[in-house]
Amino acid sequence: MLHVAVGVIRDGSGNILISRRAPGAHQGGLWEFPGGKLEAGETVRQALCRELHEEVGIQVSDARPLIKIRHDYGDRAVLLDVWDVTAFSGMATACEGQAMRWVAAQQLSEYAFPAANQSIIRAALLPEYYAILEGGSADEVLNNCRRILQSGVGLLQIRLKSLPVCEVSASIASVLKLCRRRQVTVLLNSDLPRHEETADGLHLSSRALLAANVRPDGYRWLAASCHDLGELQHAEQLGADFAVLAPVRKTATHPDAIPLGWARVEAMLEQVNIPVYVMGGLGQADCRTAHRAGAQGIAGIRAFLRTDAD
Repeated sequence: MLHVAVGVIRDGSGNILISRRAPGAHQGGLWEFPGGKLEAGETVRQALCRELHEEVGIQVSDARPLIKIRHDYGDRAVLLDVWDVTAFSGMATACEGQAMRWVAAQQLSEYAFPAANQSIIRAALLPEYYAILEGGSADEVLNNCRRILQSGVGLLQIRLKSLPVCEVSASIASVLKLCRRRQVTVLLNSDLPRHEETADGLHLSSRALLAANVRPDGYRWLAASCHDLGELQHAEQLGADFAVLAPVRKTATHPDAIPLGWARVEAMLEQVNIPVYVMGGLGQADCRTAHRAGAQGIAGIRAFLRTDAD
């Protein structure tokens, strides 16, 4: 398996650098994220820094693991070790004469990439945090939503398992209105009644995930709750854009659930090719640890309930 270091390079406006493979190369003519194979004795970060300097003329100053993708093209098997490059010096230049351009993240789907790159595109679009909205009353739901938005979260799931059924529909409408003002992406939990106002995506409970054989239509984003490797693999086969894996640590809300621990989480994430958020006894301070384990970031219910006094 060819081990390749790949950089999702972002400029100050959130655009992402892509380049086109030479016509005679493997997957030639398709667009890709810059990078190249590891040389003997190199770490992934060392290879990333060298390749990006040689290929596009920049010096990486800040980067973190984003996702690992394993893909077999039939004639070649690759491991794409993808890093998110958020700070660099120098001006990006096509040092090898390749076609190259900065593209808004939302426009990446308009370009033809190798099949292995599709999960990279999803990971590049997703933020580090995924908030899950709960509340025991309509007022509490709205208050919690406002506190989450104050934290700057850009991805939210409306779950509302604690809310009386008679208050669910009105609460969903109010939350969607608040989130649209902030351009926050919203997913509805599959256990909620379908709503006349369309959200951006659907989040499958683990029960709904295991009952599904095909990807539900009509949603830009599809996510799934998972608790073991089998569920993660089923989510990937179903075509989920990302998953949530829990619990990493013991929690007060589910004291009988056996925590996975970071070692098991990392081992599981090595075997799937979709972005995965982790949750269960975690806070925003655990995000760096989550990245090292191969996760997209942190999901949580209480982790993002910030107040002005915090």
